[in-house]
Amino acid sequence: MNTEMYQTPMEVAVYQLRNFSISFFSSLLGGDVVSVKLDNSASGASVVALDNKIEQAMDLVKNHLMYAVREEVEILKEQIRDLVEKNSQLERENTLLKTLASPEQLEKFQSRLSPEEPTPEAPQTPEAPGGSAV
Repeated sequence: MNTEMYQTPMEVAVYQLRNFSISFFSSLLGGDVVSVKLDNSASGASVVALDNKIEQAMDLVKNHLMYAVREEVEILKEQIRDLVEKNSQLERENTLLKTLASPEQLEKFQSRLSPEEPTPEAPQTPEAPGGSAV
C-alpha cells in the first residue's frame, strides 16, 4: 500500500476501504468489476464507475438477503400454522377427556398436580386395567 500521498489516518482508512470494497464486490460479481487504481490521480469518471459497481454489488447482496429472509419467513409461517392446528386439536381432545372423566377421576387428577406445576409434564399412566388415564 502506498500511503505517502495520504496525510491523515482518515484518508488512509478510505483508501483501504475502497481497496477492500473492490476486491470483495469483485468476488461477488464473479470478477466483473474492472480493477481501478485508486490514488489522487484517478479520474472522476473511474471513481463514478467504481461507485456504480459497488452500488450494483450492494443491491445484489441486498436482493440475496431479502430472498433468504422471505424464504425463512415462509418456513416459520408454515411451522406456526402447524403448531396452531396441533394446539387446537389438543385443546379439543382435552375438553373431550374432561367431559368423559368422572368427578372422582378429575379430583384425583387435580390432587396429583403440584402447586408449582399447574400442568402435568409427564404422561399419566392408567390407575387400573380398563381405567381412565385422566
